[in-house]
Amino acid sequence: MDSIEIGLWVTAGMLVMVLIGMRVAFAAALAGMIGLILIFWSKKNFAMDQFDWALTVAAKQAGTVPHSKVASHTLSLIPTFILIGYLAYYAGLTKALFEAAKRWLAWLPGGLAVSTVFATAGFAAVSGASVATAAVFARIAIPEMLAIGYNKKFAAGVVAAGGTLASLIPPSAILVIYAIIVEQDVGKLLLAGFVPGAFSAVVYGLLIVGIAVVFKNVGPPVKGFTWRQRFAALPPALPIFAVVVIIIFFVYNPFGEKAWGTPTEGGAIGAFIVFCMALWRGMRWPQLKMALLETAKLTVMIFTIIWGVLIYVRFLGFADLPGAFSDWITSLHYSPMTILICILLGYAVLGMFMDAIGMLLLTLPVVYPAIMALNGGEYVSAADSAFGMNGTMCAIWFGILVVKMAEFCLITPPIGLNCFVVAGVRDDLSVQDVFKGVTPFFIADALTIAGLIAFPQIVLWLPSLAS
Repeated sequence: MDSIEIGLWVTAGMLVMVLIGMRVAFAAALAGMIGLILIFWSKKNFAMDQFDWALTVAAKQAGTVPHSKVASHTLSLIPTFILIGYLAYYAGLTKALFEAAKRWLAWLPGGLAVSTVFATAGFAAVSGASVATAAVFARIAIPEMLAIGYNKKFAAGVVAAGGTLASLIPPSAILVIYAIIVEQDVGKLLLAGFVPGAFSAVVYGLLIVGIAVVFKNVGPPVKGFTWRQRFAALPPALPIFAVVVIIIFFVYNPFGEKAWGTPTEGGAIGAFIVFCMALWRGMRWPQLKMALLETAKLTVMIFTIIWGVLIYVRFLGFADLPGAFSDWITSLHYSPMTILICILLGYAVLGMFMDAIGMLLLTLPVVYPAIMALNGGEYVSAADSAFGMNGTMCAIWFGILVVKMAEFCLITPPIGLNCFVVAGVRDDLSVQDVFKGVTPFFIADALTIAGLIAFPQIVLWLPSLAS
């Protein structure tokens, strides 16, 4: 049995473990460890007296992963951005943002739902966690929608779908993880998420308005806010927009040749500003303690997935599975665009059984080299490439497409994590209710992905300015 066969069998075993309910982090770590043992043991022709040697070498390889890979300056972005989101929530800034959106947009058909989508987009700009966004707005927005007669399932679906925007709108933890895996510039990838994230929010908003117009009982409009009340709602929401501006300037300074600093420094300063604002608005130790604990829990969950999957990725490198998959993909007699669409559809299916971060960590080491090979290589020029863009821009474009697919997977049954979070927060909702409510948003996501594929400049415009 050669290394490729070992890689395929171990990968199949890992997928079986995930399908029967084992956590991705542990399934990947176990599969990676077994795979490393088999790879090294195969070099000794599976001699029984060499098993202990193979086990020792595999343990040493796996043991270096948690520190060497996770002790990364770039990964410090993740807890910082998550902390901003939880501080904003416990300081009451999230309610202020939702109130401002409600006063400006609630007059539309389905206006309170549209307000929820744009408020989640604003909150996503200071929090990189979709789960946190869904949990926060399940507490804030759903009661208000139900109070004026919204359909319960539709209200839950709006919050679950709106929460996915945090995966794309910077600061996004998933974009940071993607950048680390494929070794691309974090700043450019964060910049690339702004316009597609706003585009996704607009598509969601238009879908909601269309549904409310056709089905009158789904989401009645809310009227009666004066212009004075609308403008009065803006100042309490300004701290969130201030943090967004700071992060943009630290990633890309539009008024100078150099950015003010690194994205990590921008996130740290943003967290400090929100912390000061939270203290000014009356946050006390119990609220601060909860924000810190929630940040620690979510950070540990993400880092545990990274640890486990990177052991599996280390095994993939020894098995040479990424190279074999890349060679196979480039040998297919189909157009690169057709293959790309098939890969994205594969993500849609895989996301039904895996969480978004684990799915990307497991697949990108294999899929990303294949996409770059299809385009013509890492250093191909735009003129010679299959997708009409150079290697760097192709990596950014593909990253946004993959992260958008990860968003999609957050609301697809049976795993759909955002749907479970919304149902868990609300005692009057079942998971089935939430899944029914998000069904129309599958159409919106399909249209968004089609738009990003057809018009790559939606993704590449901002990163091209920073080049």
